[in-house]
Amino acid sequence: MTLTDTPASGRLSADDETAALEQLHELGCTDGLPVVIPTAQRVERMVLATGYDGDMVLGEMGPNLGACTIEKLATVAVMAGCTPDHVPVVVAAAKAVIDPRFDLTEMQATTHSIAPLIIVNGPARQWCGGVHGGYGALGPGYRANASIGRALRLAMINVGGARAGSSDMALMGHGGKFTFCLAEDEESSPWSPMHTDHGFEAHQSTVTVIGTDAPHSVIGVLDADDTTSADRFITSLSLSFANVATNNAALRGGQAALAVNPTHATAMADAGFDRVDIAAAIWERAGNTGADLMKSAAAMGSVDADRFYACFEKPADIHVFVAGGGGLYSVAFPSWCAGPHKNRAVTIEIEVGQACEIPGLSDLKQFLTSGVARRHPSPVNLVEMEGRT
Repeated sequence: MTLTDTPASGRLSADDETAALEQLHELGCTDGLPVVIPTAQRVERMVLATGYDGDMVLGEMGPNLGACTIEKLATVAVMAGCTPDHVPVVVAAAKAVIDPRFDLTEMQATTHSIAPLIIVNGPARQWCGGVHGGYGALGPGYRANASIGRALRLAMINVGGARAGSSDMALMGHGGKFTFCLAEDEESSPWSPMHTDHGFEAHQSTVTVIGTDAPHSVIGVLDADDTTSADRFITSLSLSFANVATNNAALRGGQAALAVNPTHATAMADAGFDRVDIAAAIWERAGNTGADLMKSAAAMGSVDADRFYACFEKPADIHVFVAGGGGLYSVAFPSWCAGPHKNRAVTIEIEVGQACEIPGLSDLKQFLTSGVARRHPSPVNLVEMEGRT
């Protein structure tokens, strides 16, 4: 039998998980990769791990303005392969993109190839299964990174209704549209954590989400015997945003993210630069004269040949954090710079205490990770989501 609507329950049903998976693909509910089947029992367990009622509405997710409920987030978290410990991070990331400043509806519908980059700070990096911030943090091999980022994308598909070529109009897309999540490597950083710049204490856990291009590697040879190398590297970082082919240079006034690897961060700290200094220097240097813009096809409207057009309005628009393996390359993430709010980064606290207040949750988590749960599969009874047809 094929997967069918079950009006009485508002859910979907199928004979087995193989049939359920194929029908989820046919309905456009997946990202093209296999998913964990969101049976009612699995979703209910994931809802319990959030500490909220399943019907609680967090807001609307564009472009279809679907109601983003806890149950729907739990459903996509199951599909993405999340564990219960990942769910509070997924909920916080969803809150971030729903925030009007993020301009999700416009971002989902743009032809520009951007995706929501999720940066995790604070203790949640450790307790939710280890969100990785070191070597290969945006690559394969790290379950928390892959699952959390993928859950947000599946929510954007199934709740927001964004599907390639109809409501998601990205001309090319990039790998971050599958999953785009990492942690700041706070232990390897010579500076305070990034989220402390946004009014949070170091002991709090947060996600910062910003819509960006795919990572742009920036090479830098920083020599401790050369007192100018750190300063010159900042110029290189500035040029990665000021490239006239980026939206940061062409549209201007938006934001961007910068992952400085531990080797570069240490060398720059030794040269007297902290994260605020780096952002301020990039703000001053990232830009082009009108004459340079007119030499390219990037000039938007009329420009004054002699005027310097800065990419950013203020230093705080450059979000600097430490991540990646140590070595030659740091990574710039140019952004979209469009929408009513120019697609601002949004930082949301991860509410770690919600699930801990539920009596018996520790026993439930132990059950979920035990062989007992795996030996007692639930029937294939799927939670229905908006935007699946």
